Amino acid sequence: MAESMEKTSGLTYKGHPLRRVDNLIYYGTMAEKYIIMMQVMDSKKVQDMNVATKVSVQLQLTDPDLKSRDRVVKKSERESLYEAMDISAVWLERALAGKL
Repeated sequence: MAESMEKTSGLTYKGHPLRRVDNLIYYGTMAEKYIIMMQVMDSKKVQDMNVATKVSVQLQLTDPDLKSRDRVVKKSERESLYEAMDISAVWLERALAGKL
C-alpha cells in the first residue's frame, strides 16, 4: 500500500512546479536552464474572489551570474491567468527542448 503512494511537494502544471509569492508566480525549477515568471499586474473582483485581468509573462534564464534584465529571453502580456499559463507551458517546453 505504501509503495503506491507518491510524494507530492506542491502544485504542478504539465509536469513543472508552480510557486507563488504575493503577485508573482514562478513556473519551472531553478535547477533547469529556464524558468517562467508571471506577474499579476491587475485584477478585478468577481463575486468574492479576485480574478487576474492583466498578467505579465517572462521566460528567463536561471543563471545567477546574469543581471536581472539580461535574464529575460521573451516577454508578453495576457488578459487572464489561463492565457498566461497556456503560453508559459509552450514557452518553457520549447526552451527546455532547445527549440527557441
